[in-house]
Amino acid sequence: MPTPRLSPSVFGNVHLGYLVIETQKFSEWRRFGKDAIGMHLDELDSNTMRFRLDDNECRFLLQHGPAEDVITMGWHVDDHSTVDRIVSRVTSHGVPIHEGTSEETALRGVERLLRFPGPKGIVQEIFTKALTSAQPLQMHTAAFVTGEGGMGHVAITSKKPAQIRGYYNTLFDARLSDYIDETMNGVKLKIRFLRVNERHHSVAIAAVRGLPIDPIRTRVQHLNIQVAELDDMTRSYTRVKELGFRMALSVGQHTNDRELSYYAITPSGFEWEVGWNPIVIDENTWEPSTHKGISIWGHSMVGQTIVDKLTQFRTAGTSLLAKEETVPAISGNGIRDSRTRNA
Repeated sequence: MPTPRLSPSVFGNVHLGYLVIETQKFSEWRRFGKDAIGMHLDELDSNTMRFRLDDNECRFLLQHGPAEDVITMGWHVDDHSTVDRIVSRVTSHGVPIHEGTSEETALRGVERLLRFPGPKGIVQEIFTKALTSAQPLQMHTAAFVTGEGGMGHVAITSKKPAQIRGYYNTLFDARLSDYIDETMNGVKLKIRFLRVNERHHSVAIAAVRGLPIDPIRTRVQHLNIQVAELDDMTRSYTRVKELGFRMALSVGQHTNDRELSYYAITPSGFEWEVGWNPIVIDENTWEPSTHKGISIWGHSMVGQTIVDKLTQFRTAGTSLLAKEETVPAISGNGIRDSRTRNA
């Protein structure tokens, strides 16, 4: 059983605010983020760039390094009392918290941040105030949807999905939205979708059923952002293809959140989902359920080669012996799948 949380709940007061990506492929990311996806680009120096989706100074911070991966998730917390509750939950389990330096806060465009370890080595950061920019947005997209639901979601593959679910339940009172059972390339997956506010999910956790393997090299399998207009989703899909970036899944519609989207492959190798019009959850009526397959239609695999499949098999085999970070002090024993609404 997971360790009981301190009350009151912080559900609804936490929103995905920014992501930090470590990469050495700045020229490719410049073309991908600005020209293909259509975000606003700010180049700070030769080793640092940021992408904006709205008035916030930073939604994606790209820093020079070898990981080619998302290394940090930043969570916008509504007020200082909620921060205090989250901090108490972390420290009461013996997990250290560190305050960000002035340089780190400036790069992320926030006033102050606190940092602590997260599952799969993805550092978690919380902040209360994001700085805004007076510089007009220069984007190929009319608008992105952020607001109360946060800036999108992150999907993770894991050998220990119950522990990751337990982690976000302990920290943010995450609620289970639903499950998806899917088979891809002969591999059976169980995907859990967790919400921390009105967005259908801020974290998705995929696990191979019956086997302790992780077929994905990166910590994050994909991240998602949402456009305000359908035309912006289809136009960015066209730009991604015309600019020569690889597509992972064609345009389709999901079974659970009903979002229309496509998945492109980023220069760092993880996937980037651009979506439109997912449902917003009504807490008074929503009940978790299980869906068969990720898509009502579309989302066909695009251009996967035998080399891609062999690489994935090799990664899965290697993961059998690799230790996965779960922050056990916070994750407890995880949450069994028999738990439902507010587990």
